[in-house]
Amino acid sequence: MRERNAVLLLLLTSFIWGLSFVAQSVSTESIGAFTFNGIRMVLGAIVLIPVAFKTLKIHVKDKAYMKRTIKGGLLMGLFLAAASMTQQIGIETTDAGKAAFMTSLYMIIVPFISRIFGKKIEKKIWVCALIALAGMYMLCLSGGMSISRGDLYLFACAILFSCHILVIEKVSKDSDGVELSMFQFFFGGLMCLIGMLIFERPDLSSIKEASLPLAYAGFLSCGVAYTLQTVAQKYVQASKATLALSLESVWAAIGGALILSERLSLNELIGCALVFLAVLLAQIDIRRPNTSSQSD
Repeated sequence: MRERNAVLLLLLTSFIWGLSFVAQSVSTESIGAFTFNGIRMVLGAIVLIPVAFKTLKIHVKDKAYMKRTIKGGLLMGLFLAAASMTQQIGIETTDAGKAAFMTSLYMIIVPFISRIFGKKIEKKIWVCALIALAGMYMLCLSGGMSISRGDLYLFACAILFSCHILVIEKVSKDSDGVELSMFQFFFGGLMCLIGMLIFERPDLSSIKEASLPLAYAGFLSCGVAYTLQTVAQKYVQASKATLALSLESVWAAIGGALILSERLSLNELIGCALVFLAVLLAQIDIRRPNTSSQSD
């Protein structure tokens, strides 16, 4: 797959995730975070079973491959579950705008961690990340910045999502993306369901009330979007992928305006434009063409 096509898949992923914020917002009226994340991840695993079954029949005889794939899915599920839950805890103690901005710090954390491990990051990516971060500030924060306990959870969430992205970049190169996603949701969902039984214990009627947002988040956000991310990241550097995925908050703002009748302020519109600009600049090759051989 060409990198440009992979980036388009990541943009589609960010769009599905953005609208998932609307579903998650609606579901909080009926069920808790462990319940929501646990059920949606299990639904994501279930929807992928028929798709993954064909390749699993071939790979199941390769013990080394299966061990590598299950281990990769376990790591992905661990970081996804931990990031989702720390985000939810942070959201409960701070406003949603600050939560979105704090989570978006993975745009800087991913290239920083990549650089620590010796990966060369283009200067253009650093510039684009800063532009996108400025856009996220305009989009998410209307007041000043103050630090609370919830912000520490959100910063941990940004680090965990960064690790999740980097783990995907590492393990997706040696395993099938659909299989990895299926195991990711199975393990991540199991962890959240254990938390549900310990801390929430919802009744069936409350789950039924949230059935529509759960269906969207399970089948589309998990089953489709996270799988597209896993498949596409085989062909896109993690630091560039984060910029495409950062459009999630932009789509969430637009979705809130269209579906929930929320109005976008001038600052929010400017923020959306800056994030879009950063994503577009990241895809443009600014290197000078090599014309040394054009002497005829």
